[in-house]
Amino acid sequence: MIAGKVVALTGASSGIGEATSKYLARRGARLILGARGAEKLEDVCRRIVDAGGEAECVAMDVARPEGVAILVARSGERFGRLDVLINNAGVMPIGKLDDLAVDDWERMIDVNVKGVRWGIAAALPVFRAQKSGHFITIASTAAKRTVQTMAVYSGTKAAVAAIMDGLRQEIAGELRATTIFSGYTATNFANHVRDEGLRAQLEKSGEAFAMPPEAVAAAIAHAIDQPDGVNIGEIVLRSTAQP
Repeated sequence: MIAGKVVALTGASSGIGEATSKYLARRGARLILGARGAEKLEDVCRRIVDAGGEAECVAMDVARPEGVAILVARSGERFGRLDVLINNAGVMPIGKLDDLAVDDWERMIDVNVKGVRWGIAAALPVFRAQKSGHFITIASTAAKRTVQTMAVYSGTKAAVAAIMDGLRQEIAGELRATTIFSGYTATNFANHVRDEGLRAQLEKSGEAFAMPPEAVAAAIAHAIDQPDGVNIGEIVLRSTAQP
């Protein structure tokens, strides 16, 4: 059951995060939403509340140790518990290793990997105390297949996959952990790319076979909606057009 569950979600101001927030709100979840862009985040929150949903937003950055901890703490203050933490925030400033874009590499590691780590650190003690809880992390099919220009990005997503599978094994029998490996999705991911030619190539590929973010939202909801005692460890999804 999703109705009534308290869900904290990072990267909620756009893309998969926005779509998931609205999808879960329609299913009756109570939401604590986080993102760096306060203005966009507040707009998402307002739309959910205006539609009859229950949501609160918190400006935060998953790359900072206190980032996800703020969301987890606010969930307890507002609703008295936390049932699901969705580690969704991610960045994708891909490029050739020869470009030596070290700042981009660091940002991907800080957000894509460390952000998940901070989320686990913040929520695990809460879930342990409750004796219930569900970690959901958005990885990527890039974790399973690396191509040129995506070496560091794929590395961050592969690291997330390993961390989440280790977490799943450690918490088995009491808590749940799900990794979502999503393919090309119609989001603003190409905006992170500096190289104009590569950005144009990504946009063209997206037009050819990107799936809507609502598809990922539905997969997340499916994992949450499982009966007690059932854990979906991994979901891999992509559009039928994606090779």
